[in-house]
Amino acid sequence: MPAATAARVPRHVAIVMDGNGRWARARHRPRSFGHNAGRRAVREVIEACLREGVPVLTLFAFSSENWQRPQDEVSALMNLFVRALDKEVEELHGHGVRLRFIGDLDSFDEPLRQRMRAATDRTAGNAALQLNIAVSYGGRWDIVQACRHAAGAVARGELRADEIDESRLGQWMSLAELPPLDLFIRTGGERRISNFLLWQVAYAELYFTDTLWPDFDQACLREAIADYASRERRYGRTSAQLAPAPQERGR
Repeated sequence: MPAATAARVPRHVAIVMDGNGRWARARHRPRSFGHNAGRRAVREVIEACLREGVPVLTLFAFSSENWQRPQDEVSALMNLFVRALDKEVEELHGHGVRLRFIGDLDSFDEPLRQRMRAATDRTAGNAALQLNIAVSYGGRWDIVQACRHAAGAVARGELRADEIDESRLGQWMSLAELPPLDLFIRTGGERRISNFLLWQVAYAELYFTDTLWPDFDQACLREAIADYASRERRYGRTSAQLAPAPQERGR
């Protein structure tokens, strides 16, 4: 990666891992075959983040709407989660990855929740990469649960309603304590957010690729990061406002 690009590595990358079903269909295999193949891409992206110095990675593994999919596909995904947790956690731990799950975790059965808690506890002391897995997650759900926390604080007399602003409400959002989302990637050719990190995506750079998730590898992530590094992030300001003053350019 060029030095200029390396200097602008995003602090927080989020990925909608789309295209598993189409990848499997092109090979005349069931959708579950594609989901299982996607595990390799997850490993590739994690390794790339470790190599490139990306400190936070958030993956959209299972949305709150995915419960509406055919029961056999949901069951296959649940079994995949179990196998992944049983097989991958120790390797992640060995690489210094800290694992966390976000979403409506009460939607899962207790044995799976126990595995999630065990994985979180096992990797809690790691600092090489913060890996967030969004499961039974939806951006609207996230905003609603934050509003409920705010309403509870008002009801308990801990906060006045007129004190609630973006900063206050943001404290109750998932991932609030982590760096803001810098780069939002979606694989598989679709150009939409799909109810993922609606609050957090406000000032993120969006990157869409036609590459199906099982084919997404380290080179694909480096390409996305290079594209991110080439953009000017203005946060509502003009390019002129972002340009250094003449005396600063001469230093």
